Amino acid sequence: MLEFDIIIVGGGGAGLYAALWAAENTILKVAVMTKVYPTRSHTGAAEGGINAVLTHSVGDSKEAHAYDTAKGSDFLADQDAIDIMCKMGAAVIYDLAHRGVPFSRRPDGRIAQRPFGGASFPRTCYAADKTGFYILQTLYEQCLKNNVTFLNEWFLLSIIHNGERVEGLTAWDIRNGGVHLIKAKAVILATGGHARIYWKRTSNALGNTGDGSAAVLRAGLPLKDMEFIQFHPTGLAKTGILVTEGARGEGGFLRNCNGERFMKRYAPEKMELAPRDIVARAIQTEIDEGRGCGPNGDYVCLDLTHLGEEKINERLPQTREHAILYEGVDPVEELIPVAPTAHYSMGGIDTNKYGETPIKGLYAAGECACVSVHGANRLGGNSLLDILVFGRLTALKAVEYADDASDTNPSLAKQKDDERRILGLMEASGKENMADLRKELGNVMMKHFGVFREESLMKEGLEKLKEIKERAKYVKVYDTSKRFNTDLISVLEFLNLVELSIPIAIPAIERRESRGAHARKDYPKRDDKNFLKHSIITLKEDGDYKLSWKPVVIKKFPPEERKY
Repeated sequence: MLEFDIIIVGGGGAGLYAALWAAENTILKVAVMTKVYPTRSHTGAAEGGINAVLTHSVGDSKEAHAYDTAKGSDFLADQDAIDIMCKMGAAVIYDLAHRGVPFSRRPDGRIAQRPFGGASFPRTCYAADKTGFYILQTLYEQCLKNNVTFLNEWFLLSIIHNGERVEGLTAWDIRNGGVHLIKAKAVILATGGHARIYWKRTSNALGNTGDGSAAVLRAGLPLKDMEFIQFHPTGLAKTGILVTEGARGEGGFLRNCNGERFMKRYAPEKMELAPRDIVARAIQTEIDEGRGCGPNGDYVCLDLTHLGEEKINERLPQTREHAILYEGVDPVEELIPVAPTAHYSMGGIDTNKYGETPIKGLYAAGECACVSVHGANRLGGNSLLDILVFGRLTALKAVEYADDASDTNPSLAKQKDDERRILGLMEASGKENMADLRKELGNVMMKHFGVFREESLMKEGLEKLKEIKERAKYVKVYDTSKRFNTDLISVLEFLNLVELSIPIAIPAIERRESRGAHARKDYPKRDDKNFLKHSIITLKEDGDYKLSWKPVVIKKFPPEERKY
């Protein structure tokens, strides 16, 4: 049995920043467990930047940032949590800069900021279009410098708690094989989002399979606002790979097949820099109404040609590289084909404004958590801020708790259960093919729970998801070896997505309104009277789901109509 005072599951931005702040503020044993090498974590794919109001942000204010965030969330975000995030923004940026993140600079040497969607001022700090990559590399180096222990290539299986406090977890050692029980006083989950559930139409890495959220669900703990999945407006048409919002922040135009900048019909003031949910719906509407581009009319075009080669190479080098590599177009001279792509999970593990769950010693930070600072729609640039602010806060809370907590005594029962579960997968009938079923899951999610939704279509989709969950019992792991069994990991990740699909579908059907990324054709208006509340879903012992609701925290900004 391995034993740590604090174990952090996930080696992305939230996990590494949590580990760093924990290691610097305690002599307790701190470890990071991650299923991929830390620098392969999905934070590295965050391109556009990180929002903060800095000392030289003329005219901007933390209150304006908070208002933009609340408005962007369609007023579903908890405003006490928003206040914390926005007030900590500058401290996080300067801390990153001092640790070595090479932010792009203005001619006077100060950190540069670009406009982003839904923001009233240019407040997005960036490092060309590789911001997340530089943050991830810097934090990993700093963790090594501070002697953080890493369990690289370990896969989370189960959370262990006694109903009051966390006791540890179980995990599969990918490198050597075997289920291990890890004893811990505090556990911070930083396992990322679950938008890979859309499989072929997503900007997410293959590993974004909601492992932490699924483990929490199996542990009988609540998930919040799972119906809200953000579709980024600009994914490359062929692959869904992200084209950063920074491309529009630097002045890029969206055009339909007529060459028209169509955003004037949907957001006449903000145009291409309206919030993501509005731009994604606009693009989808253009496509659905026959103004899409290409032989099948299934995308629109992002025009950067007027920016010039020098600016594109300086500010958007990776965007150019991806367009050439995956679409065969050079944005210096040609338009980039783009369409909405599943991008971000606003919902996740239910926490309070400090990242605490209902179980003492169990915390969640980053995309796997629902604090909620994003509500029904996340603003671009707020994700990196979220993971760092709440990575830091959960670390300090975990240190405070673990310093005083007594030792835990987890039962070996969960380890035995997980060993039997994995053996069962290897002995399954194989009647169902995992790859085919995974593709079917993605297609059902895209068709029935996509950019636009409607009750009868979602109810039909829910029945299909229940059928997929039943059929998934017959998926087999064919590789019975222990070391680097990628077949086993792929099946476990797929099963996590299956487990999360129904908790997405149920509240989506029950939320009979349109709010943020949840856009219903049959209920096109927002309904604050009946649905200004968070959905909470738990898995009952009999395998059924319980849906409940909890109020949204409103402070300075009462709900109003969103106009851009």
